[in-house]
Amino acid sequence: MFTIEHDFDATVITLVDELPDGAPIGARPLNEDVVIQSFDDRVIVEQYDPDTGELAQIVITIEQLEELRAALNLPEGNYRLERR
Repeated sequence: MFTIEHDFDATVITLVDELPDGAPIGARPLNEDVVIQSFDDRVIVEQYDPDTGELAQIVITIEQLEELRAALNLPEGNYRLERR
């Protein structure tokens, strides 16, 4: 399950870990929600770490996000995206 909210300066997507339909309760441990905040110039990915009690955060540029999107659909190798 996921939610999408449009705030003043960002779009916030929350990914909620759920058990598959029909899975018995306790079938696997559920992970904490992943929150993705998309701004004009950066994307912030956050997830609470129950082991440390802290919020883990990754900040990537829009260009890095574009490279990640491309990388998910390419075979192993080295690549460079051409910017227009």
